[in-house]
Amino acid sequence: VTDYLRHGRVPPSRELRDDFEAASGALAYLLDLAPGAQAEIDILVPLHAGAPIPREARDEDGRAWVAARFEETRSAWEAAAGRVVLEAPPAASVAIESLRSQLGFVLVNRAGPAIQPGVRSYARSWIRDGALTSSALLRLGHPEPVKEFLLWYAPHQYANGKAPCVVDARGADPVPEHDSSGEFIFLVAEYYRYTRDAAILDAMLPRVLRAAAYLDSLRQERLTPEYAAGERREFYGILPPSISHEGYSAKPMHSYWDDFWALRGFRDAAYLARTGGRAEDAARLAAVHDAFARDLAASIAAAMERHGIDYVPGCADLGDFDATSTTIALSPAAAQELLPPGALERTFEKYYGFFRDRRDGAPWEAFTPYEIRNIGAFVRLGWRDRAQELLDYFLAAQTPPGWRQWPEVVWSDTRTPRFVGDLPHGWVGSDYMRSLLDMFAYVDEPAEALVIGAGLPPAWLEPAPGVVVRHLPTPYGPLGYSMVRRGDTIELRIEDEGMKLPAGGILVRAPLGGRSAAASIDGRPAEVSAQGDFVVREIPALLIIRP
Repeated sequence: VTDYLRHGRVPPSRELRDDFEAASGALAYLLDLAPGAQAEIDILVPLHAGAPIPREARDEDGRAWVAARFEETRSAWEAAAGRVVLEAPPAASVAIESLRSQLGFVLVNRAGPAIQPGVRSYARSWIRDGALTSSALLRLGHPEPVKEFLLWYAPHQYANGKAPCVVDARGADPVPEHDSSGEFIFLVAEYYRYTRDAAILDAMLPRVLRAAAYLDSLRQERLTPEYAAGERREFYGILPPSISHEGYSAKPMHSYWDDFWALRGFRDAAYLARTGGRAEDAARLAAVHDAFARDLAASIAAAMERHGIDYVPGCADLGDFDATSTTIALSPAAAQELLPPGALERTFEKYYGFFRDRRDGAPWEAFTPYEIRNIGAFVRLGWRDRAQELLDYFLAAQTPPGWRQWPEVVWSDTRTPRFVGDLPHGWVGSDYMRSLLDMFAYVDEPAEALVIGAGLPPAWLEPAPGVVVRHLPTPYGPLGYSMVRRGDTIELRIEDEGMKLPAGGILVRAPLGGRSAAASIDGRPAEVSAQGDFVVREIPALLIIRP
């Protein structure tokens, strides 16, 4: 159809049957408008055979029927996007609008209960996409589609415990991708952390235990003497090669992406077993987790030494640089304490240098917006200003300009037809949702704490009321707070929405431009953590921070 449109015409045929279901069409209208005038054309499209066209839509007052349906739809989406309240001054408007848009795109991309990255190129359901997208949905107050996805995907588990990497209309795909079982266990645990749904825990726990056993069987393949020393020691105790990472599709590699997911899976399996009253299984899985963590740490250190690098490699075989993949070492794997000192920081310093060169004019051909994950990684590393630089850059890369969406691939040459995956792309959208939410609040697992404000830039705190957060789900319950700058002072109010305080309290990281600061909580001097965060141990609370 584009060949016709390129010449200012529409196709002459009025109808077409395409059994492949990929037909295109075009509608053209001749409008004669005076200066400043406008016209509106309403189109009613039956989306399936036998769909009735209501009589009201064909009456002379059909436009009133259209207006009513439009308002119903607008109100429904407003309610769906408004379960969590995030408000901020105009400097943050595009960022927050984009968050709501990604939520909408994820929901409309679903095929029944199946969470999909898209509806064209990626009309399939991957567990890796589904697990991370589900985490974003839970953090935005949408547990229902997560439950539906979990109940739909789980029965496709293989008899040996392996969770399939992808499911579509043909069933499960037996591709050798070793991240999938860890992602499935994480999905079950994440759903339970946010909902405390005991019925789902009981139903899924046998599957979780089988998935963990399958992961352990993979691990055993690299616990043989041939890997214990010598030239293969970096492979000892980690998962065998797979093609879960697209970069290794030509030849399977020992991907640390798989290992970080396995680490998360063993930890969550032990947590779910303990919660579900399976103390013996929980103790066994905790021991497996600890042994695997030791082997993974030793493998990464050995691979860095083998390849003469100072960053965390993407796989043990190549010593390759892939910071976007390494982001999961921070979240959701929470594996930063396993890595050689400074290795994680050097990894993202290297990425930041690459990013800065591209942003400042170095030639580039294309990038995948999965890089958006680095925003969340920078927030967790304490790099507030750099996180904002990344956020501004990726918001400017939305396609087309003005639409709050990203494809899977962004090209520097926007005029030449190239592969873009799906547009909008749901997994990219979920990466954005998780990263932006990290700027407002995230869980610090090693500290057993909730961190708030770590990614908020100073420009978002004024004018009043600054940043306002309401009903933000966390594993500890809903969070509500407001943060505003008044002169040199930052005022933070944490509301009582029923959240249970985590063991490590709430850690406050306010944007004070690197200056030393003092704070009081309800008029008393604030506790300060070893990392310099202000610690809140009571809700509600009023925190006043002064330079």
